[in-house]
Amino acid sequence: MQHNTERILVSHAGNLPRPDDLNELLAGGESSRQAFKDRLPSAVTEVVDRQIACGINIVNDGEYIKAGSYTGYMHERVSGWELKPVDPSKPPKRAGVGERDRREFPGFYASGLWLSGSGGPIRPGFATSGAPVPLTRERVCTGPAKYIAQDVIKNDVTTLRTALVGKSAEGFIAALGPLSLGAGPRNEYYPSEEAYMTAVAEAVREEYKAITDGGFTLQIDEPEFATSWMFYPDWSLADYRKDLEFCVGIINHALAGLPQDQIRFHVCWGSGHRPHVNDIELKHFVDLLLKINAQAYAVEAGNVRHAHEWQVWKETRLPEDKILMPGVISHATDLVEHPDLVKERLLNFASVVGKENVQPGTDCGIGSRVGHEEIVWAKLETLAEGARRASAVLWG
Repeated sequence: MQHNTERILVSHAGNLPRPDDLNELLAGGESSRQAFKDRLPSAVTEVVDRQIACGINIVNDGEYIKAGSYTGYMHERVSGWELKPVDPSKPPKRAGVGERDRREFPGFYASGLWLSGSGGPIRPGFATSGAPVPLTRERVCTGPAKYIAQDVIKNDVTTLRTALVGKSAEGFIAALGPLSLGAGPRNEYYPSEEAYMTAVAEAVREEYKAITDGGFTLQIDEPEFATSWMFYPDWSLADYRKDLEFCVGIINHALAGLPQDQIRFHVCWGSGHRPHVNDIELKHFVDLLLKINAQAYAVEAGNVRHAHEWQVWKETRLPEDKILMPGVISHATDLVEHPDLVKERLLNFASVVGKENVQPGTDCGIGSRVGHEEIVWAKLETLAEGARRASAVLWG
């Protein structure tokens, strides 16, 4: 990854709108699987070109390879789990998404509004509105965690590399973090949770290595790093930090042997449409975040619960040679940010971490979280324009 030299380089968090015909093929299920695969390379080329046209410098494949499921795609790539009926005699491993908020806002959760998305109608493959439905099945680890998709990830890398031929942009590919893959399911195979999560880390490392070997930046998507605070609502801050120390070890085990200068770590507080008043504050875990063996750290900084947290970096020094990628565009609203607001946010970050070390992104993937694809592209355009205006101030 390159530090800024003459201007601020721009990227985003990953998920982008899929073309209508690709969505139709995806909705067709198994009968359309081959047609989906045949269409994928040209669709990736189109989304790469669209990002470059918006002014994005570090682009991706739109996460089209994930075929509409944030975690499901990795469950297809790593074996060892099966779906079992929920045993009512066993307490759940953890609470649901946003449990601390649910306890404080029971009426809001009962209304079903909490799953209605961020700003408008949900794109296919993300979520639907309505009251939460009790789970009848749960994912359980019943065998060795093993990566089985070597040919698939090789094809993902080749597809993006082909789409970038002759174009002046860098590429990144996002991959699910070991916590987001393994922390939720119950372990019935390994002798301990530590042995279980270590095996998960070793399995996903194969995907990570294929991405870095392919010459791309690897983005680890790990919202669990912050949202575990919500899953365990009775934890104290000391409990949370103790668990996070363990999690840092698991993540670094997954990254062992990989080049740090090709890795960025993305953490967010979850994209659910909910109050977020109980989100853990960045100041409570930023020191542990910086222990992860990555060059860049991508964090939410655009939504109204976290936009003020740029000030955390006044007290916490960004280590030398590291890059901070604050989200300065939010997935939580269909309002398109003004370029001068983006500029203001970037100037704030540059003042505390240095202009060479701040590269803006989005809070989360915005392709399936705002109301319409037109808004997605407008947000990316304003992101690039805001970075251009900030660069004019910083470099003259």
